[in-house]
Amino acid sequence: MRKENSDFKMAFVSEAGSFLKNRDYYGCVELEDYACYIIADGLDTDAEVNSAEMLVQALLESFMDKPTLSKRRLTEYISIAHGWLQHESRRVRLKAGFVIVVTDYTRMVWGSAGHSRLYHLRGNRLVLKSRDHSMAAQLASDGQIPEDRIDQHDERGNLNEYAGKPGKITPFVSDKIKLADGDALVLCTPGIWEGVHDAEMIDAAEAANDPRTLVDTLEEVMLSKQRSRVENYTAAAIYVNKIFHEEPKNRKKWIKRIAIMLVMLLIFGGAGLFYKIKTAANKAEWATEMLEYEQSADQFVKEQEYAKAVSDYSLARNNSIKIKDPIHKKLLTAKMTAAQTLVDGEAHLKEGDIAKATASYTKALEQSEPYSMFDRASIQERLEQMTTFQQVQDWVTEGDLKMQNGDYSGAITMYKRARTAATETAYKEALKEIATKLEEAETKRADIKRQSRQLQADTLEQKGDRYNEAGDYAGALEAYEKAQGIYQEIDMLERVLAMERKINKLDEKLNPPVPATDPLLDGGLDAGLGLDSAGLSSNLSGAAEPTGTSPAGSSGPATSSGTTSSNGSGAAGSGQSAGTGATGTSSSGSSDHEGESDLPSEVGEARSGAVSTNKEQ
Repeated sequence: MRKENSDFKMAFVSEAGSFLKNRDYYGCVELEDYACYIIADGLDTDAEVNSAEMLVQALLESFMDKPTLSKRRLTEYISIAHGWLQHESRRVRLKAGFVIVVTDYTRMVWGSAGHSRLYHLRGNRLVLKSRDHSMAAQLASDGQIPEDRIDQHDERGNLNEYAGKPGKITPFVSDKIKLADGDALVLCTPGIWEGVHDAEMIDAAEAANDPRTLVDTLEEVMLSKQRSRVENYTAAAIYVNKIFHEEPKNRKKWIKRIAIMLVMLLIFGGAGLFYKIKTAANKAEWATEMLEYEQSADQFVKEQEYAKAVSDYSLARNNSIKIKDPIHKKLLTAKMTAAQTLVDGEAHLKEGDIAKATASYTKALEQSEPYSMFDRASIQERLEQMTTFQQVQDWVTEGDLKMQNGDYSGAITMYKRARTAATETAYKEALKEIATKLEEAETKRADIKRQSRQLQADTLEQKGDRYNEAGDYAGALEAYEKAQGIYQEIDMLERVLAMERKINKLDEKLNPPVPATDPLLDGGLDAGLGLDSAGLSSNLSGAAEPTGTSPAGSSGPATSSGTTSSNGSGAAGSGQSAGTGATGTSSSGSSDHEGESDLPSEVGEARSGAVSTNKEQ
């Protein structure tokens, strides 16, 4: 009912400033009877883990498990979060400064370590400002510098307390502070307070009516300073518009209650002894479980199941903390760290980061030296494999470059080298990638080869076309047949059929069909016209002998019983016939008989052949 009968409003702003990544973190939770607000400032440079986020989450988890305003418990929650940062500091030391405020909507308790700050404003007055754990604050406390110089002093970032530091943390945790209606709380990281003076903070709170306006104003004031480098900055404002008002305490009533409690303690004095016995029994059970978990984890290490080993070492370590056994805690932490390093090495190897994997195996080899359950020979062998794995990656990279440059044959050579080496060393993580790249390179090379062969076939086809047009049918046929063979080789069926059609046409030109002849028809025509081989030769060898002649200029037609031939040897006069009424008209120097167009073609062809033969004689 406390939250419902109070009015707390909250707003925040968090930005990366001039940087790509924001390493500040803000988190809060508002429960029915309690609320918690935390701001943290990451102080390390780990690119994979946000230490501020890890710290805030650890604090919120502890608080939500057991909400409280107890100063002792809040200090314990901070120590747990501090230990978690120490445990996770594998690559670099994780560090974070923070300020935390917890409230039951009537009072608050706050704590801090580092130089993130809390400002408590009431009635336009600054009633509280947290103190930094820095050398600058220490110098001011010793009177060596004025208080107003802390915000700009060179040692303001030189911290002596922060979460994740070596050893134990000694945070500041306040007593319970009574809240009042109209209070304003501002939590901020150095990115804000280095650019906003106390007076500017008060002016901003006086001008703002709600937390959103206040944080926006603080951001504007900080940015208006136009610094060349803006750090990560985060600010959260909580407006206490109305607190939860408790009923006045009745002192007499409480005195009676205390008296009853004292009587009960006297009566049940044995309860304390029972509790101690029960606690001892629990500790014995936790110790037994711790040893069982440790033995199980050692066995997993022998079987090289390092992920399972890490889980059981962690459970055993938690029990060592419960029974407050620092010796086992240290031993289990060391074993767990060595196993976790091996798990990290395998993870880096799967990601293809050989450099990080090599570093992890080298570190694991050192960490596992005191413990016999670790197979250090296997770790050493794995470490030596990293050289081959790196060579595999180098070949794959070289193959990729050749692929980009269009040298597919060279790329295939590199990928095959990488595949062979990966197979021999059981580099399973790389084999799938290499197979994919090799298939792609071979496909591209086959495409290029096919295109080249197609271009070669196209050139041969065009060459055949030119030969065909020039009448060199034999040359055209040879070119077409070669082109057809290449088209068939590269599975271009349509082009194969096109070549087949062109080849068939050339065959018709080179080998024309012979017409069929009728012996009876040829003999009958020759007999009817008085033409046989002997008669035709006789007529061609002698002069034409007409039975009647007609002189030049005569009007009567001249007839002859024989066929006249021009340009025949032994002809009278100039060798030209003047007869115009001959049965077959002849022309000088020609073997074509135009006057015999009515005769079948076979006869004309026979005569043409005969004339040609006589001319040669």
